[in-house]
Formats: sequence, structure tokens, C-alpha cells
Amino acid sequence: MPTVSVNKKQLFELLGKEYTNEEFDELCFQFGIELDEDTTEEALKNNEEPELKIDIGANRYDLLCIEGIAQSLNEYLGRSQTPNYKLLEPTTKLTIEASTEQIRPYAAAAILRNITFTEKSYASFIALQDKLHSNLCRNRTLVAMGTHDYDTIQGPFRYQALPPKDIKFVPLNQTKEFDAAELIEFYKQPEQKNNLGRFVHIIEDSPVFPVIKDANDVVCSLPPLINSEHSKISLDTRNVFIEITATDVTKAEIVLDQLLAMFSRYCDEEFTMEPVEIVSDHNGQSRTTPNLKQRQMEVSVDYINSALGLEQSPEEIAQCLKKMSLHAKPSASDSKTLEVSIPITRPDILHPCDIMEDAAVGYGFDNLPRGGKLSNANFIASALPINKISDIFRVASSQATWLEVLPLTLCSHDENFKFLRLEDDGKQVVKLANPKTLEYQVVRTSLLPGILKTVKENRKHSLPIKVFETGDVVFKNEKLERKAYNERHWGAIYAGKTSGFEIIQGLLGKVMQTFRTEWLPDYGSKSSSRGYWIEEDSSVATFFPGRGAKIMFRSQEGEEPKKIGHLGVLHPEVMNNFDIPYAASYVELNAEVFL
Repeated sequence: MPTVSVNKKQLFELLGKEYTNEEFDELCFQFGIELDEDTTEEALKNNEEPELKIDIGANRYDLLCIEGIAQSLNEYLGRSQTPNYKLLEPTTKLTIEASTEQIRPYAAAAILRNITFTEKSYASFIALQDKLHSNLCRNRTLVAMGTHDYDTIQGPFRYQALPPKDIKFVPLNQTKEFDAAELIEFYKQPEQKNNLGRFVHIIEDSPVFPVIKDANDVVCSLPPLINSEHSKISLDTRNVFIEITATDVTKAEIVLDQLLAMFSRYCDEEFTMEPVEIVSDHNGQSRTTPNLKQRQMEVSVDYINSALGLEQSPEEIAQCLKKMSLHAKPSASDSKTLEVSIPITRPDILHPCDIMEDAAVGYGFDNLPRGGKLSNANFIASALPINKISDIFRVASSQATWLEVLPLTLCSHDENFKFLRLEDDGKQVVKLANPKTLEYQVVRTSLLPGILKTVKENRKHSLPIKVFETGDVVFKNEKLERKAYNERHWGAIYAGKTSGFEIIQGLLGKVMQTFRTEWLPDYGSKSSSRGYWIEEDSSVATFFPGRGAKIMFRSQEGEEPKKIGHLGVLHPEVMNNFDIPYAASYVELNAEVFL
């Protein structure tokens, strides 16, 4: 939860009222932020200006500076309207060369024309960049921004990736020219107190570094590390060129939108900004940034009223949403549906439930009815059916003397495929775009990697090792809204001096017996009753040849049987890949078939 420090006097001037500490604390509470500290007493002792430290929701990027806080609170109080952001005609472009695909493939840019900075607004401009870098940008790993005095450089601009030795410039606040390789070593030195050393890891191992140059081949910045001294902005800067580089194009555009929305108010023509044409040589994402078109979302009036226990008309709900910078009107085709326009300052609005929450804030949580109005809603908690099924698996496995383990859901790509002697077809596994380490690259599609890693860490314990897990695996599905779905599985392993196939099959029998599922020894061919059986399956290379089987299941009479899991003796190569010097048998089931 970010904490933003703002000048107390300046904020109250922008709000048009001198608040007492209790009044402002209450205002923050009603709006959904929190006054953390008022430094007035300490500031007076030190002859400094008092500050207010305000805790902001991590997804409210528009509240990370005094400009955004004042704007939003004024709209909430009805003192001002949502700004009408306007675009000028573009006069330059930024070309993204194909070489950047190796390191940071996306970029965006814009220009603030005829801006007038004061000491306070300039400090706020720099502070907002720092807040965004540490919050949404994940310490510059996802997004990095650079701001430049546009009058010192000349478009069009090029964003490219070059070998470090080929990038030479004078970095910000330095007088000596460095090449990029020297610069990395310079900022890694402990005596450097500008904290840039903590960002060098982002690019230092890459064979090429990203760089932005102007039409005269002048280096503007080495993202995500440092800008050039040549284009340094100051209080006297009148035109600001903002460039964004990123590994995530959506976050790049959110960052650009926030910077422009907050500081275009200081331009001679308020809330105007000049877009930049982005020409991509490699990914087909040529466009003009920013895109000020408001997002549209539909939400049911009945949904909002039922969630809040109210009976408001569409117009009344629209008035509540207006206080939160959202503009709504009844749908032309359905009077019970609201069409909500979402400005660029509210990227946190992702679902109708977010709109419902803002309607509640606009109405006032203290004003919501208590007691009978919500009596039609069921607030009694109960376990999801799949969790009840999972508990049955746990009880049955524990009764059979297996111990439960809880490995991590993330694993490396090799652990999920190569170590299990499997091939990645690219259609199933969800991959992390920016994994923290090589150990956490994908979301598992099987419980086996985690269970084997647990056995590896406990291989010195007495044999046999018998452990199980009931947990989620994740698969891709492009047809779904989230492009992926969770599936609950149960898996168990027997590891020891012998493979113990008959023991793991016995555990399977115990679990099936607990679910009142009959064993069909005739492979289900002569019976249409509910039950399960196993068939030899040589398609899974994880198992020893001839020692792997698929588990077939018919849930009810007359239904076509389906594969619900597999069991078998694990291939010795699999055991070696996980440094386990034993033989083992393994079983895994899709638990959701028992729902």
C-alpha cells in the first residue's frame, strides 16, 4: 500500500478548505484512502512545512501525487468535474526497431507542450515517476519512463538495442562520457549513492542494451537505467518529451496516461497533450500514443442495488458514480442497464464489481441500510463442493498412512516438461512473462514436479516415502475470458527400494472405495454401470515402458467412459533428473470428476 507525502497547506488550498485533522481523516476514510500521519507538530519544531502522509490503494495509480489526490477529492466533494483531456496533432514519431525484441520490445511516448513548472509541481512530477517505478513498474522491470527537455533534442526518435560498447553518452548529473558497459560497472560501485545500482541487473546480462536516440543520433536515455544529461529537464523546461519502454504494453500505456493526466494541467492550454506516432518494425503494434478514448462497460442496475441493499434509480446511481470520476447513463436498449464511461485515470476498473464498489463509496458506506434490507442475501459461509471433494481425498490418503505435502504451484519449465520426459506443445502451460528466477517460470500442469522435489529434499529420511497432495494445476484455454483455468488434482507417490506399483494401485483402490466407485475388472466393456478401471498406456513417457496405465471412469450408467488420470512406475531417468536414488510409483487423478 503506497504512502504519498503531500504538502498540507498546498492540498488544503487545492481543496478550497482548511480541514481539522479529524475532518480530513474522516474525508479520507469516506473516500477510501487513509490518513497515516500529520507531521505538523514535528515540522513546526524543525521550521519545515507540514506534510500529510496518505495511504493509497495499490491499484489507484491516479492518487500517487498531490495533483491526483486533489482532483479526485474535489470530484468526490462536487467541487470540480472530471477533466476533458484533449489531443493535439502529432508532430513526430518514435520508431521501434526489431532489435529491441531481445530485451524490451514495447514503447510509448507523448509530449507536454508549453508547460510551466514551479518548484512544487516539478518535485511532484519527479516524485510521481518514482512512485510509479516502484509500484506498477515493479522497480523498472516491467516499465521504465524517461522525461526530456524537448527543446534540446529533435525528432523523429529511434528506439533500438545495441551492444553496450556502441552506446556512448554523458549520463544524467555526470560530466564524463561513458559507454554503456562502463556505466553498468560505474553504478555497481558501492560508493554510488543514487541507488541506480539496484536496477543494473535488469539489463547487464543482455548482449544488447536498449537505447533511445533522436534524429541527430543523440542518446536520450538508456532505459531502464538513466537519462542523458543532454536532455535533462529543469524548472525552465517548457516542452517535455516523455518516453516509456516496457516488457508489458498495457502497463506502459497506463504509466503514460497517468503522467499526462496529472501534469497536463500545468500546460498553457490545460489538459492538452501531443501524441507521438509509434512505428513498430517487428510486432505489428504501430499506433499513436496516448489513446484518450474512454473505455465503456455495462453494469446492471439490479446488480448494484442487490449488492448494496438499495433501490436506487439509474440516475441516482449515476450521480454516485460521478463522484468517483465515472460517468454513467441508462442504456438506450435497456433502462435497467447502465453504460459507464471510464476515464484514463481509472485503469483499476476491470469488472462490474469495481463499479458497484465505487457506487457504494459515492453513496457513502455509512449511509447503506442496516438490518432487513439485505436479508435476501445469504452470508453464511460454506465450503465449495470441490473443497469438500478435496477433503475426502485427504482423509482417505491419510487413513492409508500417506502424508500430505504442500509444494509450490510454480515450477521451472524443465521441471514441468524436460525432467518428466515430456514435450511442451505450447498449448497447455501458462508461462510467466517476467519470472523472478528460473525456478518459477511456469504454472504447473501436474502435481508430480512438486511432489518429486519434496521427495528429493527428504530423500535421507527412512524408506519408504509415501506422500500425497491435493491441489490445483492450471491449463491454458484461449476461449475463456482469462485464457486459463484451474483444475483440482490429487496425486500420490510411493518411493523406496522397490517401485511399489501394487501399493500405489492399492491406494487408488482405497480412494475409489471411499467415493463408492466400483472396480470394473472387465475394462468397462461388458458393463454400463458406474465404476473405474485401468488400461495400459504407453503414450506417457514419464513412466517406465509397459508400466504406465491410464485410469478410466464412467460416472453413471450409459455414459461414455473418460480418462481421469494415470498411474505407473516412474522412469529411472525422471528419478535421476530430480536427484532421487530410489524407484517410485505415482498416481494422479482429476478430482473434479467426482463433483
